[in-house]
Amino acid sequence: MQHFWIVGTDTDVGKTCITTLLMRQLQEQGLRVTPYKPVQTGEIIEQKEAYYFDTTMYEKYSLQKLTRVDLNDYSFKEPASPHFAARLEGQQIDTMRLLQHIKKLQQKYDAVICEGAGGIFVPLDCNGQETLLDVISKSQLPVVVVTRTKLGTINHTFLTLEALASRGIEVLGIVFNGDTGSKIEQNNVEMIIQHCLLPYAVVPQLNDIDQVVDYSLKHTSLFERLYQHDKTDI
Repeated sequence: MQHFWIVGTDTDVGKTCITTLLMRQLQEQGLRVTPYKPVQTGEIIEQKEAYYFDTTMYEKYSLQKLTRVDLNDYSFKEPASPHFAARLEGQQIDTMRLLQHIKKLQQKYDAVICEGAGGIFVPLDCNGQETLLDVISKSQLPVVVVTRTKLGTINHTFLTLEALASRGIEVLGIVFNGDTGSKIEQNNVEMIIQHCLLPYAVVPQLNDIDQVVDYSLKHTSLFERLYQHDKTDI
């Protein structure tokens, strides 16, 4: 079975959008798919209703009924780094709990899409000794990297890829998210692809996450790589 992480070069690069897109499109292939957000932060309150953006988007756009307890382990109110948000609530994130949950999900689903928080070096424990990268490495799952297309993305993307390579973590591909079609962005994408030679997808700037229902990644080399793994392993 093929399971993987969605990781970002930074915070707010669109990991949830891409996780939701891939969830839907793998579900359309007849696979039983669940997203999993180990740690989410930033409670949103609208009209006296409280919710968390990531897991709410999963449930809203999934083509299959999702099991809520499978989607998340830790949710903290403060929109901050997981270690600090946990500290504010007097809690400590147990990374072994996260890894055990991932193992259980792998036995239950055809594809588990684990969405990271922030960049790969975001600390999870209160002392800053254990990072998301450590958990990814211990999970022994490959990753899809989500990055921007704008100025600065070359440096951020190469640093992320180098860090993943240093841990021997397989990168299945890259998603360039938020493209507006400028010449600078086109050159950024070309430069990164020429250097790393990975499957990829370019996602245009979406005005609203609701547009995920109308956008497809199926024509991309990234989706072909992911679905080929699934077809091979099932």
